[in-house]
This record gives sequence, structure tokens and C-alpha cells, in this order.
Amino acid sequence: MMPDSVRQMSEPTRNLALELARVTESAALAAGRFMGRGDKNAADHAAVEAMRMVLNTIYMNAVVVIGEGEKDDAPMLFNGERVGSGKGPEMDIAVDPIDGTRPLSNGTWNAIATVALAPRGTMFDPGPFLYMDKIAVGPSCKGTVDIEAPVEHNLKAIARCNGKSVEDLTVVILDRDRHKELIAEVRRAGARIRLIPDGDVAGALMTAWPDSGIDALMGIGGTPEGVLTACALRAMGGEIQGKLYARNDDELRRGREAGYDFEKTLTMQDLVSSEDVFFAATGITDGEFLHGVKYFGTGARTESLVVRGLTGTVRQITATHRWDKLSQLSAIKY
Repeated sequence: MMPDSVRQMSEPTRNLALELARVTESAALAAGRFMGRGDKNAADHAAVEAMRMVLNTIYMNAVVVIGEGEKDDAPMLFNGERVGSGKGPEMDIAVDPIDGTRPLSNGTWNAIATVALAPRGTMFDPGPFLYMDKIAVGPSCKGTVDIEAPVEHNLKAIARCNGKSVEDLTVVILDRDRHKELIAEVRRAGARIRLIPDGDVAGALMTAWPDSGIDALMGIGGTPEGVLTACALRAMGGEIQGKLYARNDDELRRGREAGYDFEKTLTMQDLVSSEDVFFAATGITDGEFLHGVKYFGTGARTESLVVRGLTGTVRQITATHRWDKLSQLSAIKY
């Protein structure tokens, strides 16, 4: 007979990532109805309410460490909110019900619903400081970049580890005025650039996605997105580094008074200090990363990415949802 200790080690632990897929699917189905309708807040509200309702069915006691909303005055799952059944494992949670509200409201590319879980106390809490400078790369370049290094130095390192010339690289950068100098430096080095209007979680994860054609993400984006990305890249084998970014002198002063170090490089370990992480994302609009929601008369189809840190397992899930069944079980209006 197998000893209890051996049996316990051989039995798989509960994979909460698979339950998170239901959360992001629900948010995507609810938000997808607003594609191209020009109403970011209505889309966010639908995604948040759907996400919250399904999160509260999961056997866990989770606290929202990073909630999307304060940054853009949108409906949100707020920081400190408790979600889950109230029983089970104590967890931190980071959410972005819609990464890419503007692309969704305009009916363009790469809007996704995302959520991540980690054991309580292991996620980085940026407080009110919602922006950070980032660099993200895929598995082949893990350990070769340094956010403190010049742009050209990092691009040469990324080219070497990918077996390319710098001219072959493609770098994702958010299309913002604050990135004028960064864009100029990348161009001077000779690399190609993919400017995106929003959605830097998808942009960062594409660096670890086979055949995406994306080699790196650089520039200043949201801190919530940075922590979500770190949770996913832990399992996907990539790397992200960041530094908190103060938008003005007053924010810098308040941050320093609160004990935040704006000069510190935040590593993967700083952003999420446990390997026991879970991440899920579901496409809302079509993109190179995930297909968006496809509606038909009797239901809809979704595509999701589900990641578990302990095993390094990355799953792609295509699901078909039937309205006649869902309407009997769920209070969410799809």
C-alpha cells in the first residue's frame, strides 16, 4: 500500500486556472456585445459584473490586490474587495476585465479579459501608483535583458538570443506621446515597431507565444497589467522587468513618503513571489494572440489561454456556449 506522504505528493492539487477560464469567458461574452459601440464604460460594467459573479462561485478566499478601474474612472473590482466563496485557499487576485477597452469600443484588435491568482501576500501591491516602465521578452531571452540598460543594448541582446539581426526584431510599444524618445531609439537601432493603442498584456504575452512575430515589449503601461503579465510569464517561461513610473512630482513625492522606491527594478520575483500562480485570458475582439467572441443564433464561441505556474502548463481552450442552457443557470445577461 502506498504511504500517505507518497500518495499526497503524487495527487495533483486543484487547478484553479481552469476555473478562472470560466471567469474570463463570462467577462468576454458580456463585454463582446459592446464591440464597436463606442461606450467604454458600458462594456467595462458588463465585464466587471460578469467577472465578479463567477469569481464568487469559486472555492477560495481571495482579496483583490490589483483591480482595474481607478486609472480610467471605470466600473471596477476595487482594491481590497473580497471575492470567492469565502472558504478554501487564501489568495491574492489581479483583474483586468477588459485589457483594451478602447480597441473594444472601436471594434479593433486585441481586447482580452484577464485574471490572475497567487497565494495570499505574494503579489506586488503598487497602492495608488498605476503606471510602470516595462520590458518583456520570451523564453529564449529570459535573463538577457536589463530595464536599466540602453535600448540599443537590450535590442542587441534580444537579437543574439533569438539568432536574429536587430533589423529582424519586432518591438511592441503603446502608442503614447510619452514614448516619442523610446520609439526614436528603437528606430535608430534599426528594429521594427508594432504600435498598439492599448492592451499591453496581450502585447507582452505575444513575446512568449510561438510564431507571434513579437520579440519584445517596451515602454510605460499599467502596473495592473504588469503584475498580470508576470503571473502568466512565470508559466510561459518568459520574463518581465518593471520600474514604477510617477506621472508628476507630486505623485513621486507621495510615493516616496509611502515607502515606494521608484528607482528599484521590479523583477518577476518582486511582481509575484510564488510559482503557484494561475492566469487566464479570453479574447473579446480578434487578435494575433486570441480570437475574439463569435456570436451565432443559439450561442457563442470563445478562445482562451489558461496557464498554471507550478506545472508550466499552457492550455488553449475553445468553448461553445449555448444560450438556452446558460439562461437556466446564470443571472448574467449575455
